[in-house]
Amino acid sequence: MQAGFPRFRPAGDTALMVELGEGIDRAVNGAVMRLNAQIEAAAIPGVQETVPTFRSILVCYDPLATRGDAVEAALAALLENPPETRLRETRAWSLPVCYEGEDFAPDLTDVAERTGLDSAQVIERHLAGTYRVYMLGTFPGYGFMGDVDPALSLPRRRNPRTAVPAGSVGITGQLTGIYPVTSPGGWNLIGRCPARLFDPDAERPTLLGPGDAVSFARIDRAEFERLEVEARSGRWTPEPVAP
Repeated sequence: MQAGFPRFRPAGDTALMVELGEGIDRAVNGAVMRLNAQIEAAAIPGVQETVPTFRSILVCYDPLATRGDAVEAALAALLENPPETRLRETRAWSLPVCYEGEDFAPDLTDVAERTGLDSAQVIERHLAGTYRVYMLGTFPGYGFMGDVDPALSLPRRRNPRTAVPAGSVGITGQLTGIYPVTSPGGWNLIGRCPARLFDPDAERPTLLGPGDAVSFARIDRAEFERLEVEARSGRWTPEPVAP
């Protein structure tokens, strides 16, 4: 945990934010995951839900059952004397990505020009990473994954798109991610993944979870089209790989 933390901040009359550090940092995010597991195991009276993020946890509670200061005291006690708690199971994934075509990778050339690399080098550097799923957010199943090679670090597009196709693989700053549904978005798009990241009818609706490790494997368009058809029909879903 970084110096000066934890910090407790009220979030209205039904939630409390616990901040454990600043920035996007694997050690801080690891502390978030540990505390989240400890809160769930502690079953603090009145606490209804926790929402872990990059560096903090939103703790939601029933104001008719408890008070914010009581929740804060219980959380402070957990941090002071952390119990032995089993973390949620994390998994490793190798997800296929096609980097071919203007429709799949509309920003690939622009990313190459802005970073001083060529398109092949952008793809190579993106493929070389093993990324941590820091958190899920924005849309169901959207994993914010880092850390991208610093040579690929770029801000979001100045003009976001109104409709980014599901499966689009984007980068911004030190993060990469896969859009689980068609949605507006401003990340720089460099490829397309055929996997379904969100399936509301599945036993586990979101493929990725916080703390998971993700690497990417390059496929051509023919393989993408084959896997996309199988994914839509339910005949193919990525399976975890050995870490």
